[in-house]
Amino acid sequence: MVRTAHIVAAVLFGLFAAPASAQDAPTLTIYTYDGFAADWGPGPALKQGFEAICGGCTLEWVAADSSIGALRRVQLEGDTTQADLIVGLDTAIAGEARATGLFADHELDLDKLSLPEPWTDQQFVPFDYAHFAFVYDADNVAVPPKSFEELIALPADFKIAIQDPRSATPGLGLVLWIRAAYGDRAPEIWAGLKPHILTVTREWSESYNLFLTGEADMALSYTTSPAYHIIAEGDQTIHAALFNEGHLAQTEVAGILKSSRHQDLARQFLAYLASVEGQKIIPTTNWMMPVVDLGADIDPVFASLPQPAKTLTLSDDEIAANAKAWIDEMLTSIQ
Repeated sequence: MVRTAHIVAAVLFGLFAAPASAQDAPTLTIYTYDGFAADWGPGPALKQGFEAICGGCTLEWVAADSSIGALRRVQLEGDTTQADLIVGLDTAIAGEARATGLFADHELDLDKLSLPEPWTDQQFVPFDYAHFAFVYDADNVAVPPKSFEELIALPADFKIAIQDPRSATPGLGLVLWIRAAYGDRAPEIWAGLKPHILTVTREWSESYNLFLTGEADMALSYTTSPAYHIIAEGDQTIHAALFNEGHLAQTEVAGILKSSRHQDLARQFLAYLASVEGQKIIPTTNWMMPVVDLGADIDPVFASLPQPAKTLTLSDDEIAANAKAWIDEMLTSIQ
């Protein structure tokens, strides 16, 4: 059913248009984060797949150091931006992005998506998701903590690496996760975590490398991170610690800019990104869960990954109204 629905959607949005002449062939410019556009990320395969069906277009990725950085660049450029879309924002900053007034409605039928919660957003199209979690190596951590409070109670030499919420979406996700789990007790939790924080890195990759090299016992990442180690490395020792409080999910999204000169082509790309063919690329390049049911087209390792018993949520309005204060609260507590 999902495959059929997306084939119909593809036809409706003109994905199989006749090739354009070279002089008419448009370039679709997409701002994203560096890992997405990297040779090992989903960007190259998505480019190849979309260019094969878009009727002669060219897709160009423009990478920033983070999705927050991509949004900031578009905010600075305003209507003069060359970007047609941004790919890689997430639900934690979608409210802020929407408030800029820079994004157009996607106009797609997304009723067939498979996500933890029904998708109703009219401007942003989801393309992957996973829950935030701390990862650990079972060879080094025999009994992982089962809550933030258990983590706090560990000896001070047990160290975690986390990311800055002002520059990295996982870092912001941790701030929201603790707020969703503990409410007004969040400053208390941050103060308890302070002795365990090895460092706060600018980006996810820096803190994850500290974990991989053994400098940190755990790093903030995702419940899907072990899939990489199992599939790409044959390493079964990396696990995500599941917390009794529940976990906050990150859903990554893409949106069309109102200033784009290629609105129809941009919508065609979003339809492709959310289609079965586009989604087959995501799991083993971005190491997140797809937003459609891929059936046998997804590695069974993903189905074997333990998942949180409880998913925590915060509304866009709550995040937009309080994120800055919650970030300040976190920074004050750990200084």
